[in-house]
Amino acid sequence: MRQEKIRGRQLKNQIRQHLQNEPFDKELDQIYRLPLKRTISPLFSFLCSTDERVKWRAVTTLGKVVSDLAVSDMESARVVMRRFIWNLNDESGGIGWGCPESMAEVMAQNERLAEEYGCILISYIQPGGNYLEHEILQRGVLWGVGRLAHARPQYTRTIGEYLIPYMESKDSNLRGLAAWAAGPAKAAETIPRIKKLADDPARLMLYRDGTFDHYTVGQLAREALAFINQASAV
Repeated sequence: MRQEKIRGRQLKNQIRQHLQNEPFDKELDQIYRLPLKRTISPLFSFLCSTDERVKWRAVTTLGKVVSDLAVSDMESARVVMRRFIWNLNDESGGIGWGCPESMAEVMAQNERLAEEYGCILISYIQPGGNYLEHEILQRGVLWGVGRLAHARPQYTRTIGEYLIPYMESKDSNLRGLAAWAAGPAKAAETIPRIKKLADDPARLMLYRDGTFDHYTVGQLAREALAFINQASAV
């Protein structure tokens, strides 16, 4: 028993080192050489990291690991998705840091899981669904909805009306993330509100394509409008 705990601790330390090292693409390859199922619990623990780089790389890695796991063992992948969902449930006793982001990253990588769980992710911004009231968690959910919308817009066609209240939030992160998510949703009802955000100078950090960049809310709103206009012209 003691030896098993030591091995588990060593594995966690090893994965932490991979998440911290550069270049991350090569470190990710090293994580892939580990037994996939055994990497999942350590990666979950890093979703709570105060180091933003470690947290977001854990999100990226979980997305790829669970998607790959689904290819050979779909039921085990579903167990992980249900674990994300449970952690976001009040009955879990936790808060669910990083879980909506990780759910979305998995679904961005795996269409079958997106088909099964996309509506659950959307329910977290839906007042009549599993709406999350915690403002910091709302940021994670909006990032997740945006990630899914940009990767697989066919599963996010209904999100427009749910994004509008976030565009009116006092929190610039929520306004910016809602605008970013709205572009690929191509919902006509969001256009007037997005236009009002086009000159919003408030800044936020957005993680996408494996990197962190700072944007103004207005930049993301104009990007969303360009996305919608381009889609309309096709």
